[in-house]
Amino acid sequence: MTDFLLIRHGETDWNRELRFQGRIDIPLNDIGQLQAQRLKKRFAHTLEQWRADKREIHGVVSSVLQRAHQTAQPIAELLDVESVLEPGLQEQCYGIFEGLTAQEIKHQYPEAWTQWLAFDSQVAVEGAESAQVFHDRVMQVMNSLATRYVDGHVVVVTHGGVLDMVWRHAQQHTLNGRRVCDIPNAGINHVSCKDGQWQVENWADTEHLADLPPQPVYHQTQLKA
Repeated sequence: MTDFLLIRHGETDWNRELRFQGRIDIPLNDIGQLQAQRLKKRFAHTLEQWRADKREIHGVVSSVLQRAHQTAQPIAELLDVESVLEPGLQEQCYGIFEGLTAQEIKHQYPEAWTQWLAFDSQVAVEGAESAQVFHDRVMQVMNSLATRYVDGHVVVVTHGGVLDMVWRHAQQHTLNGRRVCDIPNAGINHVSCKDGQWQVENWADTEHLADLPPQPVYHQTQLKA
């Protein structure tokens, strides 16, 4: 069995503005940097407990986008390892929507917006990945990591969309429809893979962020407002 501690990157200014980031390489803002340091502190405590039980974290893997890599770096420093950068863990490509807010998209691309709100896994707006293509990319990488780190524990720092695909796959949830799980910035999500079967062990743990400002929350259920 392979244990994964999956982390969404820390906050960016575009998260705060609720912009579609996708593949655009946005850095962490000040809160995001603080969240990354809180993760490091949390992992220091976890590592002490694990080593008492003769367990170790065997690697840190990150999306190549800097908001993920900047979040991963303090953890890698704590573990005294190099982050492995994985292009396949990038966020979903949103094509013409990238860099825009929902209101801006409604104004500039009203037909594409209506198309996107159907949340059909086989359909993508101009220049974007469909949910099905995105899911297949993500799970190909995750299954490869499960084999590479078999019987180990690995930290993966990535993006909200990637975590949504893993959650849907593990829960055998449809790729159609809106996101239904919470995916906070810098939250810790524990999933496992055994013989190709994925399972959610714990999700959206933000205990280490409890006294920080409330997070900007992207609710797909509110997008039609």
